[in-house]
Amino acid sequence: MAYDFDLFVIGAGSGGVRAARFAASYGGRVAIAESRYLGGTCVNVGCVPKKFLVYGAHFSEDFEQAKSYGWSTGEAKFDWSTLISNKDREIHRLNDIYRGLLGNSGVTLHEGHAKLVDQHRVEVNGQTYSAEHILIATGGWPQVPAFPGSDLAITSQDAFFLNKLPKRIVVVGGGYIAVEFASIFNGLGAEVTQLYRGELFLRGFDDSVRVHLKEELIKHGIDLQFNADIERIDKNDDGSLRVSLKDGGLLTTDCVFYATGRRPMLDNLGLENVDVKLTKDGFIEVDELFQTSEPSILALGDIIGGLQLTPVALAEGTALARRLFKPEQYRPVDYRHIPTAVFSLPNIGTVGLTEDEAKKAGHKVVVFESRFRPMKLSLTGDQERTLMKLVVDASTDRVLGCHMVGPEAGEIIQGLAIALKAGVTKQIFDDTIGVHPTAAEEFVTMRTPVGS
Repeated sequence: MAYDFDLFVIGAGSGGVRAARFAASYGGRVAIAESRYLGGTCVNVGCVPKKFLVYGAHFSEDFEQAKSYGWSTGEAKFDWSTLISNKDREIHRLNDIYRGLLGNSGVTLHEGHAKLVDQHRVEVNGQTYSAEHILIATGGWPQVPAFPGSDLAITSQDAFFLNKLPKRIVVVGGGYIAVEFASIFNGLGAEVTQLYRGELFLRGFDDSVRVHLKEELIKHGIDLQFNADIERIDKNDDGSLRVSLKDGGLLTTDCVFYATGRRPMLDNLGLENVDVKLTKDGFIEVDELFQTSEPSILALGDIIGGLQLTPVALAEGTALARRLFKPEQYRPVDYRHIPTAVFSLPNIGTVGLTEDEAKKAGHKVVVFESRFRPMKLSLTGDQERTLMKLVVDASTDRVLGCHMVGPEAGEIIQGLAIALKAGVTKQIFDDTIGVHPTAAEEFVTMRTPVGS
């Protein structure tokens, strides 16, 4: 059968665009459809605008610390509308870049909602197109659980478009998005309360990291309330919100921000027209080749419920394009040693196994850990401390995990991720000469184990 395209991609986020561009560069006839914005969550309402807000939030500390270095900065004032306006301008520029990348790669772009007609056909803007392969890369969407007044809460999608910075905000959730936005709003001057229904946030991260960040956020003035959850939200006559907690507590705030999970974006996708199976959590089920139960339909990125990280989606898109159109260059995605950064203030950077994961995997573990006040703060009254931790296999000396909480943690961990992927040992860390004076050199000067 002759098809209009070799590959039709639904969703122009990180994974979809990467798959489309690479497939076209390998000679495939490729089309892509997007109904919202080019670049997906990361570029528009995720990592990129969030990082701009993190930069903005950090200036409050910079201005304060500058005084100890002899700078007279005058009274610092923050204007939310300026930050949001400049953020929007940059996002629009990136949208245009994505449009150009697709066009220059020879990908046919359809700006409209795509729906599956059957296993080889897609409908967009009233037109039907056939393709040998159809790739679903529609990503995820934030959700708020249903309870009385839940419609009064906002999500990360909404936070980037607030008309003004709330004076008081309640952040609900214990994942990385929650701690990042708690730090952002706190740094920009809001009074922040963070609620989490568990004992301690950032489940899945190393326990030393979780405890250390908790201590630092408290120092920054964030009101952390664990084992806490919302029962209902009501609007007061003055426009503020009354938050009733399940333990009987009451909070008054100007905004409630929910970051308690994301759902797969399957809305009006036409899955009823094909035999694509879903997992028990509602994500699209795929095999190691990103193939669904319908052989001609593929899926990758957040929609399959794996590691929901932009670089992971990019790697999956690359691998898929190569498998279909450049098989001699195909390599499966290696999900081991994927580095992660959390842009809380202070930042988290981590790669490899946590101490608990290493023990559960049967390793005899030796732990090296250091906590110190960064040199930059020595002339100031700021008592923030940095954490660095290495998890080592005592039998092989191989470094199993690196974890950090402190300034530029993500930048530092990226280099260490290469070392871990190459199988670095603690001896190699010890034999490496540090760059002095830096925080990063602490990773190669830790000599005394703190636990085993």
